[in-house]
Amino acid sequence: MTAVLELIGVGKEYPGSPPLRVLHDVDLTVEAGELLAVVGPSGSGKSTLLALLGSLDRPSAGRLRFEGRELSGLSDAELASVRAHRIGFVFQQFFLLPGLTTVENVATGLLYSGAAARHRHTAAVEALHEVGLGHRLGHRPDQLSGGEKQRVAIARALVGRPALLLADEPTGALDSVSGTAVVDLLHALNARGTTVVVITHDRELAASFPRRVGIRDGRIDFDERAPHPTGAVR
Repeated sequence: MTAVLELIGVGKEYPGSPPLRVLHDVDLTVEAGELLAVVGPSGSGKSTLLALLGSLDRPSAGRLRFEGRELSGLSDAELASVRAHRIGFVFQQFFLLPGLTTVENVATGLLYSGAAARHRHTAAVEALHEVGLGHRLGHRPDQLSGGEKQRVAIARALVGRPALLLADEPTGALDSVSGTAVVDLLHALNARGTTVVVITHDRELAASFPRRVGIRDGRIDFDERAPHPTGAVR
């Protein structure tokens, strides 16, 4: 398989007196087509790891490759291009613009791609159908349930057909029924070929994924795979 992400001896340190070391010698490879959860308690380093995985921050030590490309030598503009074209982000909060329709919100995911307005609209409609919201194209966020808002956010992350979908606590703001539906959707998207990494503190959610990577005190605690994918949490 082809590696989408490779972290080799990655560390992250923030200046201070003394300096704060958040990540220590992290080795992690994410293969194309994988579905995995990074799970750990608050303060374990999950958010810092997410920022590095998504090229939102740079490591203090070690090497980070994305699709075989070393990221350490890239400029801020080049890293922004990687994020805009190759990585989709989903967060606990939906970050939808209240004055825009569902289609318009999803189309904003292509604003920095250079795509023409007509292409952005067509791609947004396609992405919304993919997440089961083809019947909500003209609705605004205040007309949607929490689960539907998160589906819109996932469609926005997918509209540019990224190599990697990063989801940070995607069910954290949802009730259990809506959360289960979102996890089911992530499994379905992965079955269609999307590489998905979910950051979570929820061990039950993580248990539904075919690969679980545990992080504690800034270090990889475990990296395990299920013999067979178990499906979404019920």
